[in-house]
Amino acid sequence: MEIENIELSFLSYSDYQELKNAMIEAYTNLPNTYWAQQHINSLITKFPEGQVVIKVNGEIAGCALSIIVDYDKYGLNHTYKEITGNYTFNTHTPKGDVLYGIEVFIKTEFRGLRLGRRLYDYRKDLCERLNLRGIAFGGRIPNYHEHAEDLTPKEYINKVRLKEINDPVLNFQISNDFHPVKILKAYLEGDEASNEYAVLLEWDNIYYEKPSTKPLTVKKIVRLGLIQWQMRLYHNLDELMQQAEFFIDAVSGYRCDFALFPEFFNAPLMKDYNHLSEPEAIRELSKYTEDIVQRFSDLAISYNINIITGSMPELVNDKLYNAGYLCKRDGAKERYEKIHITPDESRLWGMQGGSQIKAFDTDCGKIGVLICYDCEFPELSRLLADEGMDILFVPFLTDTQNGYSRVRSCAQARAIENECYVAIAGCVGNLPKVHNMDIQFAQSIVFTPCDFAFPTNGIKAEATPNTEMILIAEVDIDLLRELNQFGSVQNLRDRRKDLFELKKQ
Repeated sequence: MEIENIELSFLSYSDYQELKNAMIEAYTNLPNTYWAQQHINSLITKFPEGQVVIKVNGEIAGCALSIIVDYDKYGLNHTYKEITGNYTFNTHTPKGDVLYGIEVFIKTEFRGLRLGRRLYDYRKDLCERLNLRGIAFGGRIPNYHEHAEDLTPKEYINKVRLKEINDPVLNFQISNDFHPVKILKAYLEGDEASNEYAVLLEWDNIYYEKPSTKPLTVKKIVRLGLIQWQMRLYHNLDELMQQAEFFIDAVSGYRCDFALFPEFFNAPLMKDYNHLSEPEAIRELSKYTEDIVQRFSDLAISYNINIITGSMPELVNDKLYNAGYLCKRDGAKERYEKIHITPDESRLWGMQGGSQIKAFDTDCGKIGVLICYDCEFPELSRLLADEGMDILFVPFLTDTQNGYSRVRSCAQARAIENECYVAIAGCVGNLPKVHNMDIQFAQSIVFTPCDFAFPTNGIKAEATPNTEMILIAEVDIDLLRELNQFGSVQNLRDRRKDLFELKKQ
């Protein structure tokens, strides 16, 4: 299936018939596998924020239904019927303290895309936003009937946790930070596959604050994952992308919102063309670009993370560019290109400078991307700042320390003058069998403005120089808003626009 769009949206009354059909397909082994329309209408009316569907190419692929309950009223020995008020959902109360999951499913054809994680992540975000103390639900154990003669439910769950038995449902819930609390007996009537047992699973909101008279300030936190990429020889594209997926999996596991790859991270694939001239070799490398971008897009969807692909050579109308892509987790792709080509890129490869410069809208605000040398030209980042950029990503590749120092120093200046965060990620190591790519030097860093709310040296986090690793850092977008209004200095607001003007042609 070609995925063009993935969208998480609130369930609407008009979705009912499609939702009913999806539930019937998802629960082939349960009686009464779907909710009646009056139940769904009741849920939407009582708690619209708690009812969400995930759509792929406009088709419902999964669903999560929730209510808020006063958890202590029901204790740890409740049944599904009791917690839902005999399916009336009269147990829902906005004054409750726990988000209770009453339904979650992904249609069979869409499993493997990690869409279930998105639904759980939405619940976690909703729980944090509503300042609830946690999430709870009764998790089915549909494989238990295969072991019921030999194992008690407690023994079965223990073996699942020890990976001695594979239960995909329970494994998935545990991997999403839900912990088993107790066994619920006679939880869901008619669930023969689970012998009517369920596992009470809970997730604790570590940001929960008991209600007080003081207003709560909600901060917008974005987590960045920078890949400091080791240059090594790969046998083929599959092997290179296997390494790329390893890093994406790692930063996604820490719930990063972005993964940043360096400039020309795919250069090792040129080893097979070392017998050609340098212009010919780089053009052979460009033939991989379309495939790499599509694979990154698939990974962005699968791991629910926005990926900045670094940069790669790309042929457009027989002209060679240094370009990259922002692969969003909703399936969309945005292209950016290097505006200023270095003397080496022009002289050895015949590369052209690009002409597109714009900020990109993401689910974490507006971002910009400048490739390596471009960050040494302050006009470009200022144009992006004028468009509302909060985070500037700089994929780079430098061979010597003095080249790296230029990128580092200019990137830090961009953070100060544009009141934004700047994340830079580069390649390390050596490629002795690839012409013009023999040595690399890098230290990946996240820079901040320099004011009281930020580190005094303007460095949020930095990697070990010249070592393959990932760097993870959280940045608070609301701090940029405060800086813009109340900072010791206000670089964006204090520009003398009466004396000079900067604009795109």
